[in-house]
Amino acid sequence: MKIIKWGIIGCGNVTEVKSGPAFQKAPNSALVAVMRRDAALAEDYAKRHNVPKWYSNAEDLINDPEVDAVYIATPPSSHKEYTILCAKAGKPVYVEKPMALTFEECNEMISVCKEHNVPLFVAYYRRSLPRFLKIKELIDGGKIGTIRHVNCVLYHPFETRYDDEINLPWTVLPHISGGGIFVDLACHTLDFLDFVLGPIKSVRGHATSQLKAYPAEDSVSMSFLFENGIHGSGLWNFTSFERYDNAEIVGDKGKISFSTFGNDPIHIQYANGEKESITIENPLHIQQPFIETVIAELLGEGVSPSKGTSGSRTTWVIDEVLKEFREASK
Repeated sequence: MKIIKWGIIGCGNVTEVKSGPAFQKAPNSALVAVMRRDAALAEDYAKRHNVPKWYSNAEDLINDPEVDAVYIATPPSSHKEYTILCAKAGKPVYVEKPMALTFEECNEMISVCKEHNVPLFVAYYRRSLPRFLKIKELIDGGKIGTIRHVNCVLYHPFETRYDDEINLPWTVLPHISGGGIFVDLACHTLDFLDFVLGPIKSVRGHATSQLKAYPAEDSVSMSFLFENGIHGSGLWNFTSFERYDNAEIVGDKGKISFSTFGNDPIHIQYANGEKESITIENPLHIQQPFIETVIAELLGEGVSPSKGTSGSRTTWVIDEVLKEFREASK
């Protein structure tokens, strides 16, 4: 059986536990090279994770003949650049979420990969997690009847690390991340809804900066309509007094409630008043189930559920709701 040999561009925090070790533990997979612009940090990562090669230049990794496929784990501002370089080198691409800074960039990535006959996968790994597959199974099996509407709420307190205007995290710098914490976190929920309920066709909403602590938005409210007629609403706020994470999918025979993050139980409430809870914990290397689907597709043994086309749809939704805020911030 062929082994897919991976290279990672951007071996930062997300690759320490969530994704990096999965390339070593998944069947028919090996992690053979990593890259980070800081050579010392690249070398340190390679030594700690027993990776044979390390680089400080992305093109050197991409052009390494031993690297079959590339995982791009950098901030979104460089996703397009590295995806295009990989595509032109004939290397399959697995890119972190959100897929790119804008829907336009996503389309460029899709086009170049198609031109070079290179598959493009996006790290919306909840599409392969058992906990979320159970939710999809319940919905597809008609447990709560015909779906009518969804509602998503996520709020966090303001964190002191955003007090330092000189050293703000890149996740709240729109030229690097595409937006704020909303972009970083809400994309997971929006993509899962796309997976379970189908594409969103219309978006209306508001984005503001209530605290004005950083350049990005800190509060977003939106309503959306799916192609199949299901209605949706959502609120994301990062200036609140506590943490709260809940999404509800409501049908004509019941509803399913769940959190996007963490291992909270899935709650089901039926029209007759009965209630049910299901607990399914996420794996330690949370991206591994999805990475295994990518490897299976590359080996011609399966199909991965998150590609450039679906990943770009979530970026389109984000673009639509942030459109006015971005214009006003110019």
